[in-house]
Amino acid sequence: MNIDIIFENNEFVAVNKPSGLLSIPDRMGKEISLKDLLKEKYGNIYTVHRIDRDTSGIILFAKTEEAHKELSRLFEGRDMKKYYLGLVNGQMINPAGTIDAAIMEHPGKATKMITHVKGKPSVTDYEVQEKFRLYSWVQFQIHTGRTHQIRVHMQHIGHTIVCDEIYGDPKPVLLSSIKRNFKLAKAADEEKPILSRLALHSFRLMFTLNDEDFELEAPVPKDLKALLQQLRKWKG
Repeated sequence: MNIDIIFENNEFVAVNKPSGLLSIPDRMGKEISLKDLLKEKYGNIYTVHRIDRDTSGIILFAKTEEAHKELSRLFEGRDMKKYYLGLVNGQMINPAGTIDAAIMEHPGKATKMITHVKGKPSVTDYEVQEKFRLYSWVQFQIHTGRTHQIRVHMQHIGHTIVCDEIYGDPKPVLLSSIKRNFKLAKAADEEKPILSRLALHSFRLMFTLNDEDFELEAPVPKDLKALLQQLRKWKG
């Protein structure tokens, strides 16, 4: 598998992770992860943070213990500015806002999170970039780094991320749901989805490391671009 490197220096490497690839090995250790691939390339590599398997986009790994310590500190505080882009279900009433709702592990499901007053403080800013008939294209800035934070917060306000099998509706996006008078091609047995993975992308990281400012971006991947193109085309 080719590794899409956005930026690297002697201290860290920034990678554009594809959807479907684990950031780091899971407990079973049977699946290949991005960290495994980077270890093959660099030898020693240090986990700084992670993004969900089904989320695409920018993720950092440190090359040295010193960089690992400093980058981890930036992520734990609010000195790392983290931006995501995502497609959510429905038209959002407010074009921008802040979701301040504590998050904790679901008491009965180990892989699921919930909003709860006893959880850890969690803050997400959102800003609608484009509105469509059934969806909204939204930019998020997360000020904390809770597991599934954006997904949980969007469920909390009733606008789940598209194709979210844990917090929303896992059904894929079909052209027939967007295009009026859609007709399936005669040669096709069934309609192929435009998107069948979580519509969330880690877009931009901004931070200062050793007095140097960094603003790193992972371009929107082809599958999300294709979906946006169709949504714009049939917007009317």
